[in-house]
Amino acid sequence: MATSHLRYQLHIHGPQLSHPPRGCWGWLVPLLLLAASAVLPNLAQAQRFKGGELQKNRKGKITGITVQNLPAYNDRFFRPGFYIAPQLTRLFVEQSASYYQALGTPRAVSLNSISSLSFAAGFVGDIRLGPPATHWHLRFAPGVSFLTRRVEFSPRGEFPLPNADSIKTQEITSTQLDLPLLFKYQSNRRGNIRLYMVGGIKPSTTIGTSRNNPEINMLRAVGNDLTLEYGVGLDLFYPLFKFAPELRFSHGLTNILELRNDIFSRSVQSLRSNTVTLYITFE
Repeated sequence: MATSHLRYQLHIHGPQLSHPPRGCWGWLVPLLLLAASAVLPNLAQAQRFKGGELQKNRKGKITGITVQNLPAYNDRFFRPGFYIAPQLTRLFVEQSASYYQALGTPRAVSLNSISSLSFAAGFVGDIRLGPPATHWHLRFAPGVSFLTRRVEFSPRGEFPLPNADSIKTQEITSTQLDLPLLFKYQSNRRGNIRLYMVGGIKPSTTIGTSRNNPEINMLRAVGNDLTLEYGVGLDLFYPLFKFAPELRFSHGLTNILELRNDIFSRSVQSLRSNTVTLYITFE
């Protein structure tokens, strides 16, 4: 009987230490299951939201995940789209030296511009100027503008038209073909939002004009114009498209007054176009 306890009497424990005690499986297995239950859901969530951005609070705790829409959008070299654009148009008027010399006489007529609502629509072609990470793009956005421009004529002496009121309003409705060429500088993308700035020139040509009363409205504008364009916008990425609201300002660089030998044209030195446009672009 004593031989069965020989190992313990001689303190021979080496062979038994090569294997874990039978009782350790009682806490090791639950520990592994607990670790697996904590890690596997996180791996599955990371796989599901691959390419997303973690949202953390000040303490570093994850509060949510933002999925990045159109993650390969910057890899495209050419990106087409279209736009619609309400406009606020007016003319910058500069009175002539003849007007100041004729003050107090029947030949003095002052001109005041009134802001009017217009509308434009067209297409957008965006070209990347460099690798996908570049901030510079070239935009060509041909379109058609349906312009309404209003001016008021006020006499500074006797009004030159018989039986006329003291103030006459001229409204010229025209259809204009726009061919803007713009440089775009965009910021780094933060989630699904990106800011950008645009600047360039816009040559335009008139393809149709109408006047509400040719007998009274003698002031005319030439058919071609060149304007300076600049503005800011916001790129909003959605799963299937990019939506970009943009506010752009346009200032005429050329005099669009058509010189005529009448009292209206002689009272004006130059006419320059000014437009504020809200572009709503889909790409």
